[in-house]
Amino acid sequence: MQSHKHAVAEIAASVQHYCRRREPFRIYHGSTNSTRQTVCRRENTVDISALSRVLKIDAKARTALVEPNVPMDRLVETTLKHGLIPPVVMEFPGITAGGGFAGTGGESSSFKYGYFNEAVNCVEIVLGNGDIVTASDKENPDLFHGASGAVGSLGITTLLELQLIQAKKYVKATYHSVRSIPEAIEKVREETLNTELDYVDGILYSKEHGVVVTGSLTDDLPAAAQVQRFSDANDPWYYLHVKEKTLWSVEPVIEYIPLAEYLFRYDRGGFWVGASAFKYFRFPFNQFTRWWLDDFLHTRMLYKALHASGQSRNYIVQDLALPFSTAEKFINYTADSFGIWPLWLCPLRQTRLPTLHPHFPETEADGETLEPMLNVGLWGFGPAQHDRFVAKNRELERKIRELGGMKWLYAHTYYKENEFWEMFDRQWYDGLRRKYNAELLPSVWHKVKVDPDAQRQAAESSWGEWALQFWPLGGIWGIRKAIESGEYLIARNSTWKARDGPGQGR
Repeated sequence: MQSHKHAVAEIAASVQHYCRRREPFRIYHGSTNSTRQTVCRRENTVDISALSRVLKIDAKARTALVEPNVPMDRLVETTLKHGLIPPVVMEFPGITAGGGFAGTGGESSSFKYGYFNEAVNCVEIVLGNGDIVTASDKENPDLFHGASGAVGSLGITTLLELQLIQAKKYVKATYHSVRSIPEAIEKVREETLNTELDYVDGILYSKEHGVVVTGSLTDDLPAAAQVQRFSDANDPWYYLHVKEKTLWSVEPVIEYIPLAEYLFRYDRGGFWVGASAFKYFRFPFNQFTRWWLDDFLHTRMLYKALHASGQSRNYIVQDLALPFSTAEKFINYTADSFGIWPLWLCPLRQTRLPTLHPHFPETEADGETLEPMLNVGLWGFGPAQHDRFVAKNRELERKIRELGGMKWLYAHTYYKENEFWEMFDRQWYDGLRRKYNAELLPSVWHKVKVDPDAQRQAAESSWGEWALQFWPLGGIWGIRKAIESGEYLIARNSTWKARDGPGQGR
């Protein structure tokens, strides 16, 4: 803890320096799972990238003390040694604990536990004046609640205490085929009421074929059961495997997946976004090419290439949460307007209001509990022409608001400032900014907004940015920068992967 305290003291001193000079500053984390283009400048930046350790696991109390830049795979590897896991684990191994708290972290266990931050007991935060405080339900509770989802705009999170739950060896996954959009939505809603389940999500491959996946933690492996994994280059991509298993099935299909393999089942291929790389390069997409290029097709490498190539400016990566009652209309809209398939379905338990997470103020019969929401993951190519791409995003923002939903704030956000604050409680948020000396930090709107004019000017004024627009230069440059990052070694060397053994494999 001494090295942690020393690092936080240095961070606090940097913040105090900017506070005394009344200079705005930004926070550098070292990695990102946002699709927004960012430019890292050394001036007026507080670097917290070194805060990346799991400091303590208390197996008796079932808690983990972690620094904010601990990624999900390192966290799970550490907690599994104690037979424990976090209740909510984001599917991409590189998403960090701090990102899950400050952003919106939802996953297939979120119907049961809510967003990632709901399993955080307390956080250590450096305020905008350099003070170091603890925030929890009992100490600075307004800051604790407000900082979750505020994307670091209320202070710098430097330490988190996470709740843990008992781990088991496998997830018993059941694939329920559905043959229409209404059936898929109804099946997801139905399964969230099953108290024996630990995980629920779904994949819509088309209007006529979808799969609702339910999962239960278990140590029991039937004698005839086959163990399926997804982390090795020889393994199938999860979404393709589920599609193949269910395309003609009438009855539910059951598989047993090693726990960590389930948690990170979407890593290879980044759900299905990795298939777009093959489409971009006009390269064959088959089992052999996916095996051959496996190092490039894990999410860390895909993010590196997406940003370096400039393709994130033309790629729709949006998670959109909305009431179950309007989900069918929204999915029909995306099918007609974007033509993007598959879609991800993930039920979400809402957090209490006010909040910067997606929310909808509709309550259940008790008049107090907020109704769950359904997240729709919309990920695919948008229009290549920049103005049309922006226009389609703006159209999407209008439609989701019309249907009572909200976007997650990690991705492209084009709302004007007044539009943005029509969705959130600005008085509450600004009050927290003043109370906790956060006004020198960029506001949440300033952090998440995309400026199309600035993007266009940057592309026109930089030869390098201009060149990235031409096929295949952007893609080649993205591959080069991804290789230079060396992050393919992280996936290669991960210890969470299930190893070959009796009954494993396809």
